Amino acid sequence: MRKNDQALDAENLCRACGACCSYSQDWPRFTTEDDAQLDLIPEEFVNQSLSGMRCDGDRCSALSGKIGVATRCDIHAVRPEVCRTCMPGDVECAMARRRHGLAPISAVVPAKAEGTHTA
Repeated sequence: MRKNDQALDAENLCRACGACCSYSQDWPRFTTEDDAQLDLIPEEFVNQSLSGMRCDGDRCSALSGKIGVATRCDIHAVRPEVCRTCMPGDVECAMARRRHGLAPISAVVPAKAEGTHTA
């Protein structure tokens, strides 16, 4: 399998996964975003302390779909930096997938390019 094919397979697994978006209510936190970036996130998805995404249990409220089957981020274009940096097959991805009983993604996307994560 070529590198590009591996990246596409990892990307497809990511879209079916959502484990990273349902790992911990403390994980989808705001860290490097400025006020203008945070203003783009719809208020109903922000927690009461304004420190991160609102979660239902450990699941981010912006996540739609079923973990491990098909998921999507309802605010993908304006998601926080922490969501942008988790990549298919990286350490955070493997940890989240393991918590949900999913096999790790073996093909890591070569570069952590912004905008490649879909969950």
